Amino acid sequence: MPSHLFADRPAQPPEPGMVDALISQTRRLRGDVDAVRRDAVLDEDDPRNRWQRALCDLAVHQLDDLGAHLSQLKVGLPDELPATPGSAPESDTGTGFPSDPGAAYGDPAPAPTGSLLSRVGSAEWNLLTDEVSWSEELFQIFGRAPENGPMSLDELPSMVFAEDQPLLQAMVTDCLIDGKPIDGEFRIVRTDARVRTLHMMGEPVLDEDGSTASMWAVLRDVSELRRSERAVRESRDSLQRRRQIERTEHRVAVELQEAVLPPWRGSLSFAHGGPGAPLDVAGHYLPASTTGLIGGDWYDALALPDGDALLTVGDLTGHGVSATSSMAMLLGALRGMAVAGIRPGALMSHLNQLLETAVQPALGSAMCCRYDPASQTLSWAQAGHPAPLLFRDGTGRALARPDGVLLGATTGAAYEEAEVRLLPGDLLILHTDGLTRGTGGAQDDSGTRRLLALAPRLAGARDAQDCVRSVVEEFGEAPREDDACVMVVRVGR
Repeated sequence: MPSHLFADRPAQPPEPGMVDALISQTRRLRGDVDAVRRDAVLDEDDPRNRWQRALCDLAVHQLDDLGAHLSQLKVGLPDELPATPGSAPESDTGTGFPSDPGAAYGDPAPAPTGSLLSRVGSAEWNLLTDEVSWSEELFQIFGRAPENGPMSLDELPSMVFAEDQPLLQAMVTDCLIDGKPIDGEFRIVRTDARVRTLHMMGEPVLDEDGSTASMWAVLRDVSELRRSERAVRESRDSLQRRRQIERTEHRVAVELQEAVLPPWRGSLSFAHGGPGAPLDVAGHYLPASTTGLIGGDWYDALALPDGDALLTVGDLTGHGVSATSSMAMLLGALRGMAVAGIRPGALMSHLNQLLETAVQPALGSAMCCRYDPASQTLSWAQAGHPAPLLFRDGTGRALARPDGVLLGATTGAAYEEAEVRLLPGDLLILHTDGLTRGTGGAQDDSGTRRLLALAPRLAGARDAQDCVRSVVEEFGEAPREDDACVMVVRVGR
């Protein structure tokens, strides 16, 4: 029976032209993968980017190994190999390709074992004569000097990890005694202390009596390949954990927001026993259409003990649980101070101080209005927030804003207060800037103009809730990067 030594190379290789074409295709594909790696935007803190990077590295290792095997087909039998160990035709690095895996990312290069051609070696252990034959590549894989000779089956476990020795022993025993083929992996510690992972495939060679005469095996160094596969698994698991955390945080943020925002749905009527016009109030929250993230926007309407009404909208920076929790803190403080009788300007100053001392620093815009139904006067202050829009007799305009900087922007800020007298039938729209923000920057007022253009529709609306529907129909489907709140207040006749 012919020897199985170097069985990893075919006795009759394919036509050279066919192999050359496959090598060229593999090189082009590897070049494409390298281009993807170079063009990728890397953010090591983003699990998705780490996962994509690991996939690219794995693809490169797979293509490198494929290129090495195709090069072996082209080179032919061992006596046709180049004289210089580790060399390979048409290759600057011995891989058949122009660069090493991971180089585009600055990764530390894996411990070399020679060229990729030397990653596959073969051996035969003759049980009748105790002769052992190793290919030159196998010496390179084990880091063993050829003058020291090949290792016997009894010596081989001395280089294998203690945890992997039972696996190797079982594979060899099954092959020699039961005639089973070998197919498994184990780790070795080379003579230079480098750890490598080897994949071993082999079969028993039987004599004329059917007894095992020898065992041959092909060993392949798969260290870089397994490292890339492990990186893919770890980054994929990290991405899945991040997504699970994001889903949990989103659910908590939604629940917290629903618990804090006004419990009423539809219109809220502020009916007063004394003189003056009552208010019809309705509000709506619009989530961001592009990200679906929950932000710190709020709207609120509250009947105060003295018969006045509190009307407020605001927006804190950030998204998720931190933003909604800060919003809950701020809105709770706002309600408490309004119930205590603090006026809008002073109330804004206290909220600014509260944000300055908060554990989670944030900026916020807000508007606080206090409506006196007896005098039909609206007193209001704002902190870097869009002014209310007043609609009267079928037309709309923005109220002149009193001075006021963003909450949390500066220490000891003072906030002016303005007043406007409302008439029966008047309608106010209070909103956060996410509703009308255009794509042209801070000077883009196209959203406000669209909102003011709704005046004829709002004039014919039945109630405040109907007005909110008109606003949502106009702005709800537009691509919006941030969430928004809108609240409509209509003065009764």
